Amino acid sequence: MSALTKKLSNYGAVLLIGVLIFASNFLDTNIFVFGENHFAVWFVLSIMCFACGWFINRTLGWQYGGKVVFAVTIGVSFLSIFMITFFREYFASSELLFENIILYTLRNITLGAMGFFGMAIQQLLGEDREVVLLREKVKILEEIRYDRNKESELELKEAQLKAKEIMLEAQSQSKNMILKKERIEKELKEFIHAEKELIKKYEEL
Repeated sequence: MSALTKKLSNYGAVLLIGVLIFASNFLDTNIFVFGENHFAVWFVLSIMCFACGWFINRTLGWQYGGKVVFAVTIGVSFLSIFMITFFREYFASSELLFENIILYTLRNITLGAMGFFGMAIQQLLGEDREVVLLREKVKILEEIRYDRNKESELELKEAQLKAKEIMLEAQSQSKNMILKKERIEKELKEFIHAEKELIKKYEEL
């Protein structure tokens, strides 16, 4: 996907929500009369604005996407005020121009708020997923730490056993050397004593 195509797909939802907000101005006017289906059409517009807000938050993010939706809502509201002022005969829900401006501005703001609502829900669900992932990572890290602690304990015990074996072997060798020394000393003493006895007998002859 090229950069231009990606940019158009990212801002397509922004354009769509602007069109939907602007289209709400034509509900039950002298141009389009929906009658009993007025609520159904309004409900569909609200759902579509909600979906656009959801998609905008996924593509543009909460901060930048929120600024874009806010700018589109304000821009369309000013365009609506201009249109209602100069084409009053087609949008005359009330005889007073000021009341008409308030009415249609509230429509625009309501649909813009639905877009923000869609963004907020998507953001909350995304953060919930991130929290779940972080919890899983923490759990995995704790298991790894537990396993490493067990390995460290085993290595420490193994080192202690080896140290004891070395000490026991050293003690055994030391005892053997002492016994050997004592045996040699004893044999030397016996040999010297035997030599003395032999010399003594030789002198007596």
